[in-house]
Amino acid sequence: MRPSGRQLSEMRQVSMETGFTKHAEGSCLIRMGDTHVLCTATIEDRVPPFIKGSGLGWVTAEYGMLPRATNTRMRREAATGKQGGRTVEIQRLIGRALRAGVDRSALGERQITVDCDVLQADGGTRCASITGGWVALRLAVNKLMKAGDVISDPLVDPVAAVSCGIYAGQAVLDLDYPEDSEAGVDGNFILTGSGRLIEVQMSAEGATFSRAQMDDLLDLAQKGVGELVAAQKAAI
Repeated sequence: MRPSGRQLSEMRQVSMETGFTKHAEGSCLIRMGDTHVLCTATIEDRVPPFIKGSGLGWVTAEYGMLPRATNTRMRREAATGKQGGRTVEIQRLIGRALRAGVDRSALGERQITVDCDVLQADGGTRCASITGGWVALRLAVNKLMKAGDVISDPLVDPVAAVSCGIYAGQAVLDLDYPEDSEAGVDGNFILTGSGRLIEVQMSAEGATFSRAQMDDLLDLAQKGVGELVAAQKAAI
């Protein structure tokens, strides 16, 4: 039995509230169980120096957690003067994941920054950030298309992510914190709406895993991402 009482292949309750903030070109508050992340997308008429003049656009991301997103207060990273290694790794992951679903030539020489701020954490914050971040990105691109600033749709495929792991010897979908903290194997799966793999992060936390178990986790991930993509489309 999972701590939450869910079935092995059952997702947490998912909701996506669009237009959550007034000023951003695209925004989405995604709730995956008790993990809540605010994702906002900002359009800028500039690109990083390394692609200037190439005709290509750029999508990047920033990630952070509020001090009381967890059960004890975390010090703001701004107060320490630098970002932690975990933060840098996660925001790079979000940026890579979202760019995989973008035709950067169709986007043109502009940058879209997706900010992911974790309001409350209960496991799977990076997956929720990617999934909600794509919704915010979609809404921002819709504004570009409506204004006639882009001719063809630069978003070629939705992008979503979900965690899976081996908990109490069984493959489970969408780990919450009690499962994540005790899982023998932990994995994050990022896929496109058409089922193409973007990135897989898997590690043995307390036990090694077999090829068959990895396949079981991938099957669960494909099921979960399918449900998330349907929720993304419904939200938009």
